[in-house]
Amino acid sequence: MIAQAAGLAVLAAISPTGLLVAAIYLGSTRPRLTMACYLAGALAMTVILALLVLFVLHAGHLELNRNRTPRYGLRLGLGILILATAAVLARRKPNPPDPAKPASGVLGRLIASPGPVSALIVGFVVFGPSLTYVAAIQVVATAKADVPVTAAGVLVVIIIYVALIWLPFVTYLLAPGPTTRYLTTFNTWLRVHGRTILLIALTGAGAYLIINGLLGIVRAT
Repeated sequence: MIAQAAGLAVLAAISPTGLLVAAIYLGSTRPRLTMACYLAGALAMTVILALLVLFVLHAGHLELNRNRTPRYGLRLGLGILILATAAVLARRKPNPPDPAKPASGVLGRLIASPGPVSALIVGFVVFGPSLTYVAAIQVVATAKADVPVTAAGVLVVIIIYVALIWLPFVTYLLAPGPTTRYLTTFNTWLRVHGRTILLIALTGAGAYLIINGLLGIVRAT
């Protein structure tokens, strides 16, 4: 169960915007405080969403054997939604990449003015509800496991999901100069290929959930 959820969490963690924001914050005037607030915002959102998904699915008792078909039906539905999201993204014409503006609108203005409060809000928004993240949490929520195992599964998913914040942050604390240089170089590449990587991740997650859901429904009948 945890391995399956972790695999989906890895796909959910692929967020070019999340990493671009981290690079901007590490180059700000107060990188440590700004990144800490960015991480706090992301963690707050992911924990709230995980608890919400756990509550809803446990209320529906989808972890029980008698609800095998609805459980796998949910996975099938999530897979279809994720593939539909990937299709919409693939059809949308991308804007020319701007290293100083990883997002537009209100979010873009918040990112362009790094600070503790704005970083907290950005972390909350950038790591908002994600279908792939919800899919990872539902694997844990619908498994017939005791509370410690369920808690461990959720913790693993959250740690993986926000890895693109805490990994650069930890490496920056250990080696500020090299981390900044390498992250800047990597982000140059990511701005060109990030959309393709995101499409691959969404397609992989969607296909896996559809196949898993269909197999589960067939075996239940």
